Amino acid sequence: MLKKMGEAVARVARKVNETVESGSDTLDLAECKLVSFPIGIYKVLRNVTDQIHLITLANNELKSLTSKFMTTFCQLRELRLEGNFLHRLPNEVSTLQHLKAIDLSRNQFRDFPEQLTTLPALETINLEENDIVGERPWPCSPCRSSLCPPFPEGLTGHRRGALGSDLHRREGKGELSGLRHLGTGH
Repeated sequence: MLKKMGEAVARVARKVNETVESGSDTLDLAECKLVSFPIGIYKVLRNVTDQIHLITLANNELKSLTSKFMTTFCQLRELRLEGNFLHRLPNEVSTLQHLKAIDLSRNQFRDFPEQLTTLPALETINLEENDIVGERPWPCSPCRSSLCPPFPEGLTGHRRGALGSDLHRREGKGELSGLRHLGTGH
């Protein structure tokens, strides 16, 4: 058990060091068995955080991300969080003003993460294989059929056609005017 844990820590350290040494704009910590984002990484990356535009934390065991993660990496263009146990995002996700794509597929979201509506550059949201429920309009306003896909029948609690002309902008929320793809299928 300790050997496996030691190997996992060494793998994360190696990947972080590779990012720093190569000057890469990508931090790939996919499949590292992370249950949280390691605090020590902030210190190691402190001089290069502005250069990192893509972070992959796919297929880990993350249950949440901290506000510090969002504010430290506020220059991100893409964030890949698929295959974790996330059910919400911190409010500080609104600091990701350059974010163009976020993959939240295969997590545990039950509601659309409305904080995403404040991100003006956001073009792609993937929420496939989550358990989004409830009768609420999606945050595209007005939702043009070319921007929002037909509403998948597989999503519990929604009726087909809920993504139509009846959508409205929530008071005080953004409207995802740049959204080009919303993945919601099962």
